[in-house]
Amino acid sequence: MIVALLNQKGGTGKTTLALYLAGEWAQRGHRVTLIDADPQGSALDWSEQRVREHLPRRFGVVGLARDTLHREAPELARNVDHIVIDGPPRVAGLMRSALLAADLVLIPVQPSPLDGWASAEMLSLVNEARIYRPELVARFVLNRCAARTVLARETAEALADHDPPVLSATVGQRIAFAAAAQTGRLVSEIDNAAAAAREIGALTDQIAGIGAGKSSP
Repeated sequence: MIVALLNQKGGTGKTTLALYLAGEWAQRGHRVTLIDADPQGSALDWSEQRVREHLPRRFGVVGLARDTLHREAPELARNVDHIVIDGPPRVAGLMRSALLAADLVLIPVQPSPLDGWASAEMLSLVNEARIYRPELVARFVLNRCAARTVLARETAEALADHDPPVLSATVGQRIAFAAAAQTGRLVSEIDNAAAAAREIGALTDQIAGIGAGKSSP
């Protein structure tokens, strides 16, 4: 399965979700490669920090910020169970290539009307990709949210009427993600019972269900 985290708006948490999805799959015994397709290279930086901390390699991280991604990612996928793509903000050619490579596109949004409005251009690119990949599945992911706030609830309700729909699993705004990242770790490596780890586990379960649905007749 090739999953791409994409949104043309920066700051939505694409890299964090990409790292944690890859890490959760690896912890469950799956073979995973994360493709850092963001020219900023934040996932690669995280991987290098992990090496400096002498931590074991959980999954591969490769830099591939070029618009041939749709040809190269399927080749990499031959040797692993999952590919996770950390996509770029506002690089149209690279974004289109990532969309053509993916089986599932996750669009992270924060609980804010601004994020909803900024997603319109992203949805246009998804619809364009579906001309060539009609089987492409897309979902919104509500990220960096306080689940009990009115704004988070209103954002989830607004996205419920969208195509693509929003996943029911949400990820909160948690200091634990940033604190773990500073040392190249994942939250689950520090405290597997932490709320952040549980949220990532629930998100991964829901994504796995989508993958199972795609593979069924």
